[in-house]
Amino acid sequence: MKKYLKNLPREIKFLIDLAKKVSKETDMPAYLVGGFPRDLILGAKDWDLDITVEGNGIKFAEVLSKRLNSRLIRHERFGTATLILDHRLKVDIATTRKEIYPSCASLPVVSPGSLKEDLFRRDFTINAMAFSLSEGSQKLIDIFGGKDDLAAGKIRVLHDLSFKDDPTRILRAIRFQQRYNFKFEPKTLSLLKEAVKSGFLEKVNPHRMRDELILMFKEKDPSAQIKQLCALGGVSFISDELKPAKATFDLFKSINKEIAWFMQDFPFHKQFEAWLIYFAALLSRLTLTQRKKIARKLGLSKKEEKKIISCHKINQNFIRRLKNKRITPGQIFALLKPLEFEAIILLRSVSRDSVFKKHIADFLKVYNDLRLSISGDDLFRMGVLPGPKYQKILNRVLAARLNGKLSNRQEELALARKLAKNIT
Repeated sequence: MKKYLKNLPREIKFLIDLAKKVSKETDMPAYLVGGFPRDLILGAKDWDLDITVEGNGIKFAEVLSKRLNSRLIRHERFGTATLILDHRLKVDIATTRKEIYPSCASLPVVSPGSLKEDLFRRDFTINAMAFSLSEGSQKLIDIFGGKDDLAAGKIRVLHDLSFKDDPTRILRAIRFQQRYNFKFEPKTLSLLKEAVKSGFLEKVNPHRMRDELILMFKEKDPSAQIKQLCALGGVSFISDELKPAKATFDLFKSINKEIAWFMQDFPFHKQFEAWLIYFAALLSRLTLTQRKKIARKLGLSKKEEKKIISCHKINQNFIRRLKNKRITPGQIFALLKPLEFEAIILLRSVSRDSVFKKHIADFLKVYNDLRLSISGDDLFRMGVLPGPKYQKILNRVLAARLNGKLSNRQEELALARKLAKNIT
């Protein structure tokens, strides 16, 4: 274990050393499990710690949390807890347990178990290894051959009912296979295809499915993720109307480039949800009603649904207007300002036209940050009563400012007075 830990960041080493001390003081054997041992062996940088404890995971977490002065979230039903630390680190702590699935895709019935039972309940061999945190031990525990599968680049389930017990493992299998460029072990691939064919994914709680899909869209190459998912069974479990075509995957690749462009040119600009851009692209061939239905089925938040709807506003007429060389800055602003940032990035992904792309870039670089010198208070002092008329006047003044017809506050006020008399 020492050779794997020596290159870790200082704060991670500190957390591990402190967990060792708590393990000794509480007389509860503890282990680093899950993705941390996997990525440590692979040399990947995933610093979230997953600790399992033979004893009482919540009590262990309480002691560790007190030492770290961190926020603690308890999950009594599963005997688990999460420590939320500064610098965006978190530590998940659980009691070693075994699980029984009463039916396909149901939540498991959990009961205390041994370390071997705890590792056996996991999805794949590469995620079923553990590093002991006991003083003097610090060895890799690899009961199911996870290290050999890592070396061979294989995704292998631990038992034949794995995908039936938890069909979300189908999506996780694809996610890991694509992330690490691994291959499916032949029997695992056969079981996965049979699970898809049997419709197990349709039985999963939609909210759990949403979470797994979001993780796929957050991977480095979402296009490869969804393409492999389609190759192994399709996405009808999301919606029967959803049929990704070559154009969908071409759009994914274009989105990759536009996100990279945005991050480079606007590093301090408004944040956006990259995963949602890919998700909107996946739904781009559907009607607004179909998109709303999927968003609500998966339990997306109101804010996320609003962004999906914003992306729907992109159509050929919209694109044609932005390609027009004679379009004014005010018209560009009026078109793009109502859109969410995710929709704007998706919009830049749908065409290679240089004029079109420049208009969007100009909006982001110049027009979107332009502010008027006047406000509603100025209109009120002119005798304009608060109401829809305010916005009409301010929009017209802003358009004139964007188009270069106004250059200072006095000119803005003069136009506003004129508009106040003419606009009803």
